[in-house]
Formats: sequence, C-alpha cells, structure tokens
Amino acid sequence: MHDIRAIRENPDAFDRDLERRGLAPLSAELIALDDARKGATAAAQANQERRNALAKEIGGAKKAKDEARAAELMAEVARLKEEGPALEAAQNEAGKVLDERLAAIPNRPKPDVPEGADEHGNVEYRRHEAGRERLTAGRQHFEIGEAMRLMDFEAAAKISGSRFVVLKGQLARMERALGQFMMDLHTSEHGYTEVAPPVLVRDEAMFGTAQLPKFRDDQFAAGDDFWLIPTAEVPLTNLVRESILAEDELPLRFTALTPCFRAEAGAAGRDTRGMLRQHQFNKVELVSITAPEKSAEEHERMLACAEAVLKKLDLTYRVMTLCTGDMGFASQKTYDIEVWVPGQETYREISSCSVCGDFQARRMNARYRPSGQKGVQFLHTLNGSGVAVGRALIAVMENYQNPDGSVTVPSCLQPYMGGLTRIEGPAN
Repeated sequence: MHDIRAIRENPDAFDRDLERRGLAPLSAELIALDDARKGATAAAQANQERRNALAKEIGGAKKAKDEARAAELMAEVARLKEEGPALEAAQNEAGKVLDERLAAIPNRPKPDVPEGADEHGNVEYRRHEAGRERLTAGRQHFEIGEAMRLMDFEAAAKISGSRFVVLKGQLARMERALGQFMMDLHTSEHGYTEVAPPVLVRDEAMFGTAQLPKFRDDQFAAGDDFWLIPTAEVPLTNLVRESILAEDELPLRFTALTPCFRAEAGAAGRDTRGMLRQHQFNKVELVSITAPEKSAEEHERMLACAEAVLKKLDLTYRVMTLCTGDMGFASQKTYDIEVWVPGQETYREISSCSVCGDFQARRMNARYRPSGQKGVQFLHTLNGSGVAVGRALIAVMENYQNPDGSVTVPSCLQPYMGGLTRIEGPAN
C-alpha cells in the first residue's frame, strides 16, 4: 500500500517510479481521489461540529426561555441529523475508493533495480560453481523418477488432476530430508525462529501480503473467507499485523516448512511435464521484520542464507537481480537464485528473495516504536524461499544422476536418510 501523503509531496517521483514499472502516471488521479476524500470528511465533520454548536445554543435559548428560538434551532439539528448518515456514507465511500486504487498499484522499485520489460532485462549478480564436476546434459527428473518407479504422475492425475505428483519410497524420503535439512540449517546456523503456521488464512492476511485482491485468480479458495496459502510468507509476515513493536525486538526472523498451493492460472502450457510447476508443493520460507534502515542489509543476509542451502548441496547456481518488469507486485527489489538443471541444460529459479519496504506493513498496520523517539513508524518486511523443496529435489536428482539410473545422495542429506548413499528403483 502506498502513502498518499508521500505521493502528494512528490508526485513526479511517484510517476517516474511507475513509469519504470511500465505503468502510466497516476499521481494526478490519486490526488484527486484524496481531495474528494478530504472534501467528504470535511463535510461530515462540519455537520457534526454544527450540531455540537447548536446543542449549546439550544441550551442558551431554553435558559433564556426563548422557546421560539429553541424550536428553530432544534429543527435545524433534526435536519442535520437526517443529513448525517449520507455524509458519513459519502466519507466512507470516498476513503474506500482511494484505498482500493492505492491497493491495486505495485510497489515502487529501488533506484538500483535494473530497468527492463521482462526476464530478459534481469542482470546477473553473482554465480557459484559446484565443487563436484558439473553435468552439462542428462535425463530430466521425471524421466529418472519414473524409471525408478518412485515418481508417479499418472496416479496423481487420477486422484487430483494435472500438476500433482505422488512420490514414493526413498524419493519421498529424500524430499522430506531436504525440508528437514533446510529447517535445521536456518534455525541452528542462521538464527531464524521455526514457526508452524496455519495453512488456511483469512482475506485480511492475504490482503496484507498483497496476494489479494490483484492475484485472486492465482489462489485456491477454501470456503467463506479462507484461502490455502500460496506461500508461508502470508502467515509468517502477518504475525506482526496490527502490532506496535519495540525497536529492541527487531529484527524478527521466522522460517517455516509448509505445503503451498497455487492455481497457476497464468501458467497455462508452461512446464506441464514434471514437478517444476505444481498446484501443491513444499517450501521453506524465510521472513524478516526489520527497521527501515536495516532492510537493505537484511536483504543481502537473507540471500546469503538461501545460497547456503545450495552450497551445502554442492549445486551450481547463479543469482539474478530482477528488472523492474519482472519483479513481484509487492517487491522493491528481488534477487532470484537459479540452479543449474542439466536435464534441461539451463538454469531454473529455486528461490526469490525480496525486500518490500513498508508496502506490506501499511496493508497490515504493522509498526514499531523507534528508541528515544516519539511516535511510531511502519516496519519493513522481507521474504524469501530458503528454498523450494520440490525444485531442490529436481536439482539434486538431475545433478547427482548416475549412468545406471540411480541418484547419489548428497553428503549433507545422508544423516537425514539413515546413512543411505544412493537411491535406486525397486527393481534394484
């Protein structure tokens, strides 16, 4: 959510930021809506103030035994009372129109975000080469998994439809091991607090992190006023909604391993084979809540925490700074980590780490009280994948595949798999 006061103070800067996002100028429209809201508020307040003044005048007229004057004033009060509900409704409607318009506008990009229309404008930030020899080609994960008879898309389709998978045996165990490994890493080495959040959330929570209203079609509704979470970012960030924190409580760092649910409404025909784009998947989420002056530093820290997962798995990856046309609606700046997948002979996204500034905090009314200062300020929020478990499974399967069809278990996962060093199909 944007601050209308900041827009009024520097409308040209606001419009320039929207232009970088590929949007037309909106400051004049928003200021006009704010003027209408202010006008409606002033009219409602004037009505109430006049009624308060008349009450005093009526008392004076009655004290002076001027019944005619008192009757005249009481008639005016009755008229004002009759007008009151309409004025209050106009005030509420004007505020609602402004808030809905502001809520539909994406966050303003930071000055150092590269400009571009789509993913082709993204800029490489850094890359990491695995210590082990990198495969340059190989079978794709679904070919490996189906040959092992441990990955079953046909059974999943009979149960749930397309974009689902059934994992079996040691492949299911490896997927579980990956999630446990990531959670242990982030809690024991990176200082995140583990959270087991609800996976059903209300409208207000989805609005707070900006999934609603713009991305309603990408979500799975679950009855009246409930949604299945598309990411644990939603419940984790909303832990501070409608709160005022002390500065010495910051930063807050949360992590959770949850199932995630996405309708993928805008992904028709994309990645239809395999596990890359599923309606249901597991993901380890990282969320940070910070003071404004610390959010840029926290962004780099979060990125390094997500990278540490891939380094310990000894996978090759690169970090991309997303351009203005490719980053998310709520983001000020986003880093994508893309892992090398030899089956596709390309890099694929496995994590996004975003700093949102006070954009989400305003929607949630999440604030803090700076030490030694009067008043409160909005918090800054950050979120990132630490990382997507299904995609990590894909990366491990394709990078650790062997000519005989087996998959070597990375050393960091072996303790989570009872010492198992290799996954083979049932026939072996």
